[in-house]
Amino acid sequence: MRVLIKNGLVVNADRQEKQDLLIEDGLVKCLADSIEAEHPCEVIDADGCYVMPGGVDVHTHFNIDVELARSCDDFFTGTRAAACGGTTTIVDHMGFGPVGCHLRHQFEVYRGYAAYKAVIDYSFHGVIQHVNHSILDEIPVMVDSGISSFKLYLTYQYKLNDDEILQVLRHLQRAGALATVHPENDAAIAQRRAEFINAGKTAPRYHALSRPLECEAEAIARMINLARLAGNAPLYIVHLSNALGLEYLRLARRHRQPVWVETCPQYLLLDERCYEREDALNYLLSPPLRNASNNDALWSGISDGDIDTVATDHCAFSSQQRRQISGGDFSRCPNGLPGVENRLLLLFSQGVMTGRITPERFVALTSANPAKLFGLWPQKGLLAPGADGDVVIIDPHRTTTIRHAMLHDNADYSPYEGFICQGAIRQTLSHGRVIFDNGTFTGSAGQGRFLRRQPFSTAHLAVSGSDT
Repeated sequence: MRVLIKNGLVVNADRQEKQDLLIEDGLVKCLADSIEAEHPCEVIDADGCYVMPGGVDVHTHFNIDVELARSCDDFFTGTRAAACGGTTTIVDHMGFGPVGCHLRHQFEVYRGYAAYKAVIDYSFHGVIQHVNHSILDEIPVMVDSGISSFKLYLTYQYKLNDDEILQVLRHLQRAGALATVHPENDAAIAQRRAEFINAGKTAPRYHALSRPLECEAEAIARMINLARLAGNAPLYIVHLSNALGLEYLRLARRHRQPVWVETCPQYLLLDERCYEREDALNYLLSPPLRNASNNDALWSGISDGDIDTVATDHCAFSSQQRRQISGGDFSRCPNGLPGVENRLLLLFSQGVMTGRITPERFVALTSANPAKLFGLWPQKGLLAPGADGDVVIIDPHRTTTIRHAMLHDNADYSPYEGFICQGAIRQTLSHGRVIFDNGTFTGSAGQGRFLRRQPFSTAHLAVSGSDT
């Protein structure tokens, strides 16, 4: 099967050039100034459009059970939404398993969740919820199975203490795996939550007040120092929401520590004023939304290269779920926002079309850097001969107004409802097959492939805040 994309502006993280692109048998065959169609061949005219690598979202939570509730997107509806937003690969953060379970337990559970459902290619981050010799010995076995990154939590039910973190960081580094960390100071949060609850202050805004930015920033600084003590172990900070934490990360970069950082569209475009809305429960997530000055600081990190990736942390619970479970009490409300379908278009509109970032930087943030960090490069995040034929075509001349009624997830609202975006996702191709076409989903459940990711390596990465 051949697909020829003609007349588009092909953009990779290091260059852009008007070229034709030929995909054959699911892989990029060649790029050239002009390629003539051979029969049989599907031809797509991308004149006036950007032709970019399909997005790689390395932070989703599909089908996750958080005890209070199960998220409303499974691996079909979640990956369908991703595909319709130009994302062709996800790496999902697996939820916690039973007390005392082996690392492989959740891996097998999640393989079952995704098999025959995923529309696009997928992998998983391992989750370490307790530490003993058996768990540490499993790490290299998991890496051999294609799971080359693991999530550590500094809060929630299965938080790790500093001794456990040091052990895990050393073992991950030896095994060729990257530690990804949810950084919040659990003790400070617990104290503040208890004070608010005891005082009857349970409205949604107290969720944010119970998890101030200092709780996140302190945990980031602690993880940086622990990683340094563990022999400069590589570290990836997920969903950064605040300026102080970014300063700690910049300091680590100046000392040439191998530390990388992710943020999400919600921390760039939404702020704490959402907690004064009538539907404030729909905006509860951890870490919470901050004030607008932190949005500005994160945009600076996006522009200057100190932030490496933009993911979504898509974890969708419907408005109905939130209201019924919580009764308006923030402490009983499941946390998380939908958004996997909106990531590329929001960043393209607010970043590229405003001049904050170049198209090349956009590709670095949304596909190339995630692919390099998580063992998917150069098959993903790149349009070059031999790479997977995963493509998003973006039309910069059209305008899109985000309406949940037009989205493809299983939630009942969008936190970006009414946002007007300059640009439109025109087509998404996975392995050369069109799975989204001008507003219509054309993919099918089960066509996504499980990806065995390569061990973590800095071969394609810079330790400081560079794009490559």
